[in-house]
Amino acid sequence: MKHDPEALSRPNRFDPVVVLAGLLGVSLIWFYWPAFLVMNKRWSTDPRYAHGYLVPVFALVVLWLRRDRLATLTVRSNWRGLVLIGIALALRLIGAYLFVGWLEAASLLPALGGLCVLVRGWPSLRWAWPAIAFLVFMVPLPYRLEGALASPLQRVATNVSTYALQTLDFPALAEGNVIYLERGELGVVEACSGLSMLFTFFAMAFGMVLVIRRPWLDKVAIVASAIPIALIVNTIRITVTGVLHEMVGSEAANLVFHDLAGWLMMPMAMGLLWIELKLLSRLFVEPTPASTVLSPLDLTRAAQDARDHRDPADADRRTGKKDALAALKGLLTNT
Repeated sequence: MKHDPEALSRPNRFDPVVVLAGLLGVSLIWFYWPAFLVMNKRWSTDPRYAHGYLVPVFALVVLWLRRDRLATLTVRSNWRGLVLIGIALALRLIGAYLFVGWLEAASLLPALGGLCVLVRGWPSLRWAWPAIAFLVFMVPLPYRLEGALASPLQRVATNVSTYALQTLDFPALAEGNVIYLERGELGVVEACSGLSMLFTFFAMAFGMVLVIRRPWLDKVAIVASAIPIALIVNTIRITVTGVLHEMVGSEAANLVFHDLAGWLMMPMAMGLLWIELKLLSRLFVEPTPASTVLSPLDLTRAAQDARDHRDPADADRRTGKKDALAALKGLLTNT
């Protein structure tokens, strides 16, 4: 029987952990396929979640931008990933039993995290967690939460838009969620509450903080600003619609309100985020090494290091200058 000495140094072609992870990945696709179909229906029919198609694509972009960190990770499979996968499957079954669609779809996130841990260990989860967390924006919110958020947003949008119209010298009166104008009325229904913009802007702001290099305080401010930006953009939308309703007519107002608003609001929101980044850059300036404040102990150590590393030639020159000055002083004294 011949022994191949190179056989011991060859990498194992069939890693059982990788094979198991592949089988689990295929099984998860089959197990979550009904949830994928439900989400796809909401993405295609509900304008509030039209961005759902772009979320997985952007998650892959985030992983690609972080690919240099993957090469530095220590590859070590961890069977505790099966625990995360088991928890995810349990949440999926509980959501299906209780008819909680959000829980069914959201349980996919810990399942993906479990696959990362199973194949490459916990360091891989630290590498992939931003992309996995971003996938939450493709999951539609529960209907009760949508209703709870839409009602106050409607009131805020109605009142602020009415005040803006009055400021522009247009007679406007808010009653409930209806703005009464001189030539008619403008209803701020649930679809116009700004909830869809809020979902989209949150996803956009969170995606931005994943790809920019800024202090964590700036990133928190950017994500939190999604709420006021959504309110500002929606208020501008309703106010412009009211102005067109009074000056041009209802047909032009409806064109802007329903057809052009979706295309115009996103660039406006991106512009506001850009302005916010510029303001944050001016308000919070990162200290450079040259401007770092040193403690007295640091200054003492720096002076000692300077003396220790002093050039002997410089010392000789300084000694020569001192001797010359002493000789000149003695000469002047004698005279």
